[in-house]
Amino acid sequence: MEIGEKLKEAREEQNLTLESLQETTKIQKRYLEAIEEGNFKLLPGTFYARAFIKEYAAAVGLDANELLAEYEGEIPQADDEHTTQYAHIHRSRKDNNATKNTNIFSFIPTMIVVLLVIGIIFVIWFFYQGTVSEESKNPVQQQNDQEVSYDSDENNQTSGQTGDSGSESDSADGSEPENSNDDSVEQTEESKPEFAVEEKGTSNSPESTVTLENASDDTTATIEASGESWLDVQNDAGESLFSGMVSTENSPVEMDLSGTDRVWFSVGNAPSLKISIDGTELEYPVNPEEKVYQKIWVNIKRAGE
Repeated sequence: MEIGEKLKEAREEQNLTLESLQETTKIQKRYLEAIEEGNFKLLPGTFYARAFIKEYAAAVGLDANELLAEYEGEIPQADDEHTTQYAHIHRSRKDNNATKNTNIFSFIPTMIVVLLVIGIIFVIWFFYQGTVSEESKNPVQQQNDQEVSYDSDENNQTSGQTGDSGSESDSADGSEPENSNDDSVEQTEESKPEFAVEEKGTSNSPESTVTLENASDDTTATIEASGESWLDVQNDAGESLFSGMVSTENSPVEMDLSGTDRVWFSVGNAPSLKISIDGTELEYPVNPEEKVYQKIWVNIKRAGE
């Protein structure tokens, strides 16, 4: 018995239809049929064959690891393209880290020079203030100071009267510009979209839940790909918003989520896919380097809800 026949037999024993299995696994019906028929060429790629079979096996109550070990010879292996892609990703990150460290060490001498210049300027200013103080002790300067002091008293009285009238004017207007600016800043900070993790998945293909706070009324999702990845997106009514491969050739992909309170993302190659909603990037709840196949529910809460 082939692996597809064994999976189909387990499904029929539990009286499950392909439609109900599609709802459970979030894998399209045509891919489920291809697995049962052993036609793995119809899948998005050999990279996803093992992940889809694991989902199918878990849904019909079979041990996925034992099943994959038993039919290892039938299941196509991931091609060298993805292996090369991940190796390139890791090398790029290591090169970036090395560049950052080099920039930090080259910045230290510059800071030392700046501090020395500031110290020299402070010493010059200190001695200059001492010289000015010595010159101000002569008798002629004292006489001028008294005259200036007398004029200052008159100016202070005039300024006091002007200040009083200004205060009365401000009181009459009842305006508080500083408080108004503070309130405006607080409102701007509160209305910024922000993701919060509600539940973090733990299985081989983790299913997590996050919430987007302060979303706009015209919510928009943007998908950007740095490589090749399979993606399936559905709204809370089960309607498909996108299903297929995403690569640098058709990236970015934009979707209108206005009027949608919950959206489902099924990602086949997480390291190569960046998801942003209302301009805020979604960080994968589970490390994408460890779990490349992830499923995420996003609850959308708009400002004022």
